[in-house]
Amino acid sequence: MVSREHKRAALHEKLQVLRSLTNSHALRKSSILLDASKYIKELKQKIQRLNQEIESAHSTVHDNPLPSVTVETLKKGFLINVFSEKSCPGLLVAVLEAIESLGLGVVEAKASCTDPFLLELFGREGESVDAQVVKAAVLHAVESFHGSSEEA
Repeated sequence: MVSREHKRAALHEKLQVLRSLTNSHALRKSSILLDASKYIKELKQKIQRLNQEIESAHSTVHDNPLPSVTVETLKKGFLINVFSEKSCPGLLVAVLEAIESLGLGVVEAKASCTDPFLLELFGREGESVDAQVVKAAVLHAVESFHGSSEEA
């Protein structure tokens, strides 16, 4: 008899926990279980919607495989950042050649050529060069690199 009371109390406690987790205001066991069932269905729908958003975001990334390029003007040169979600073997060389063609000297560079590709470069200008010209040259190198790598 004590065991039955103990089981009943444990079940009641578990139903109250379930009720609080599902934000149910029901008092009857069957209503609490129905609310829990509805809550689970809502969570499944949220999961499906989030998975669709993730797939959509991934397809957007794959539709635009070009790395992002930012150029910031410093007192005596430029800070150039190139970032890509995936590795781009050979891109580092293409960007460095573009920078060299502008007459910029590389003072410091940090690069990771694996997933993700990341280049952070400090360049010193030899002549007066505009940040937009630097960005255009780096973008051209990136686009040329991607055009040649897609053909291969």
